[in-house]
Amino acid sequence: MTLRLLIALAGAASLFAAPDGRNIRQGREIPTETYADQPYVVKTDDGAWLVCVTTGAGREGEPGQHVITMRSTDQGRTWSAPVDVEPAQGPESSYAVMLKVPSGRVYIFYNHNTDNVRKVIADNPPYKDGFNYRVDSLGHFVFKYSDDHGRTWSAQRYDIPQRDFEIDRKNAYGGKLKFFWTVGKAFIHQNAGYVPLHKVGGFGDGFFTSSEGVLLRSDNILTERDPEKIRWETLPEGEIGQRTPAGVGGPVAEEHSYSVMSDGSLFCVYRTIDGHPVVSYSRDGGRSWEPPEYMRYADGRLVKHPRAANFAWRCANGKYLYWYHNHGGRFIREHPRRRTNAYEDRNPVWMLGGVEADSPKGKIIRWSQPEIVLYDDDPIIRMSYPDLVEDGGKYFLTETQKDVARTHEIDPTLLEALWNQFEVKTVVREGLLAETPANVPAALPLPDLPLFVRRSNRADHGTEDLRAGFSVDLRVRLDSLAPGQLLVDNRRPDGKGFAVQTAARGAVELIIDDGRTENRLRSEPGWLQAGKTHHLTAIVDGGPKVMWWVIDGRFSDGGDTRQFGWARFNPHLQSPNGEAALRIGPGLKGKVRAVRIYGRALRTSEAIGNHRAGGAN
Repeated sequence: MTLRLLIALAGAASLFAAPDGRNIRQGREIPTETYADQPYVVKTDDGAWLVCVTTGAGREGEPGQHVITMRSTDQGRTWSAPVDVEPAQGPESSYAVMLKVPSGRVYIFYNHNTDNVRKVIADNPPYKDGFNYRVDSLGHFVFKYSDDHGRTWSAQRYDIPQRDFEIDRKNAYGGKLKFFWTVGKAFIHQNAGYVPLHKVGGFGDGFFTSSEGVLLRSDNILTERDPEKIRWETLPEGEIGQRTPAGVGGPVAEEHSYSVMSDGSLFCVYRTIDGHPVVSYSRDGGRSWEPPEYMRYADGRLVKHPRAANFAWRCANGKYLYWYHNHGGRFIREHPRRRTNAYEDRNPVWMLGGVEADSPKGKIIRWSQPEIVLYDDDPIIRMSYPDLVEDGGKYFLTETQKDVARTHEIDPTLLEALWNQFEVKTVVREGLLAETPANVPAALPLPDLPLFVRRSNRADHGTEDLRAGFSVDLRVRLDSLAPGQLLVDNRRPDGKGFAVQTAARGAVELIIDDGRTENRLRSEPGWLQAGKTHHLTAIVDGGPKVMWWVIDGRFSDGGDTRQFGWARFNPHLQSPNGEAALRIGPGLKGKVRAVRIYGRALRTSEAIGNHRAGGAN
């Protein structure tokens, strides 16, 4: 190996010198071919993890795409040799989900292009000849089964009949050829098996031009051993599936994720092109659904999410976790030069915690504020199609970037903090570097703040990424909302350091300058009010290189004014260090009541605890 290559390898390794379990490259790889999609897991009765993956030697949608499974007996550290559910040489098989029934038998459900259709009618434009040649989301919905915990699968596959819906009859083939796929988890409810399915209306701009969700329900799959005798019905009743809110939503409603609640209700969340996910509840086993609504946090604000998988899971403790991307990416067809792609920006992954609450109609879920659970250093990388596995008191997530699938053990304290957000009322002491006394002085001595990057010990003195962070926690009363009022400032005459100031239209802004890069984090407008005391926490997280505001216990997500509330900062930022003393409220029309400076990135949950405890005292 050449010296040049050794230096290059050392440089790559140094970028991860400070391990962060949220970094997906710290995860355990699930072996696949070139393409890797939808790694979903069931735990078999012999204690193994059984994962199904759609894979292939090419890229997504290319010939040779097929479904495989593997087993792991060590929580995803190693995997058995892959088993073909369908061969790569046959027609496309894709997008599998599994269901284990009480006998231990495992069923696997997937798309199969049984009739070997090679093209389908599509919109022109964007398809110049009026045909779509990607044929992995059509044909037959089928299943096989395994009676040996996934070591082998039945030689025969079995078709599942789908009842025609309006969306099928309106497609280019009048429903004789159906378009569909599935994601997530099949589930058991009230002695029946349920398999999610997403019907598609056609192909065009954005690939699927319309979609809606249905459930395939079997009342005897849990006990019937003869696969030919398994009965199926398509829900909901009627001929319209689960769609976006009437009158305001777009034509896309897909990748429905279901949870069975403690009172027997079904909760469902799914993606749209509207910038928000949609939720609905069924109180009758999926036969009908309450009118769909855009998802909201417990405080009533809308959750923002692009056209990407967003899944919810009910955990063994009866609480919920929700995977999403926390921005309002929309697909806009008008103005082709400014067209946006709602599939983008799936990095980082944010997570909410959910707890059940009572409503006049039955149980509902109250959702927390967000935390980052996974990220990649490449901001364009897209991670998606997760699964949640609980095993031995530990929590694991699977995900894929379409070429590498991995498992990740998740810090349980992060999840507990999400679930506890509704009650937490504790001032955080861990990582506290400086705080003001009861009588706030004009200046607060500051120790050195963390270095984010530094020169490594390599021969070429390259970068060592320390993945550090810091947080500024303030209580302040503003008598004026005039922009440019400094709340705190440690900047030197040359600009190095950080400051917090008021910004236009009732916003607040963090500025960080290391003499090489300047980074700014501005909240959405309208959050500050004259004459009111506010609790403001600016969080700068050097793992994903993301910073965000938590104001009065609420995550600032950009609202209607911006797609993103959180912001990325320059990965080459060295530190926020400036003067040795932090100037407090110089020229402020109002009063800074308290300051805390932390030498780490607080969690959103911790900022909420500080707020409830009275902020920085």
